[in-house]
Amino acid sequence: MGQSGWFGGGADLTPYYLRPEDAVHFHRTLKAACDASDARFYPRWKAWCDRYFFIPHRNEPRGVGGLFFDYLGAGAEQTAGAPAEEPSVLEADPERLFDFVRQAGDAFLPAYAPIVERRRGEPFTEQQRRWQLIRRGRYVEFNLIYDRGTIFGLKTDGRVESILMSLPPEVRWEYGHEPDPGSPEAETLAAIRGRIDWVSQGP
Repeated sequence: MGQSGWFGGGADLTPYYLRPEDAVHFHRTLKAACDASDARFYPRWKAWCDRYFFIPHRNEPRGVGGLFFDYLGAGAEQTAGAPAEEPSVLEADPERLFDFVRQAGDAFLPAYAPIVERRRGEPFTEQQRRWQLIRRGRYVEFNLIYDRGTIFGLKTDGRVESILMSLPPEVRWEYGHEPDPGSPEAETLAAIRGRIDWVSQGP
């Protein structure tokens, strides 16, 4: 049995229709969970998330970001193209690091569940459903082409059904699709592409 280990994880928000107050709530909740352990964590892992959940062939983030970290406790970041960073003092202590990872995981429901409660009863149109399916396609593209976990599973003879169950059951692709200027769809896409610092938005 080995004498070393590491932690990895994260959470990101991929809205079909962006409500700025939802993105602000999501990011501020995750930041508070990070700050309770180390104020350097949120900006570090938000930037890591922005780099990782990115679709290069579209030059487009997958969503409005969140947190992503990997190899914590094993040294500096090992994401391709990421700047070298010194590990924090917390990373040298596996027990404290585990406590933080658990704390970050516990923050997910307070970050996400209120958004679901606010939005789940809203009506939607067929046009909005079409946009949802197109945006789901971006999620599929990322997972099948760039996501390290998916690629690792497929290349190591993992159970294909288990690996692909994370993908949405229905998606749509339309050649060269861009939303109508000024539409809610265009505003959402502009916010995603803009990589906004959501924590600093609003009151």
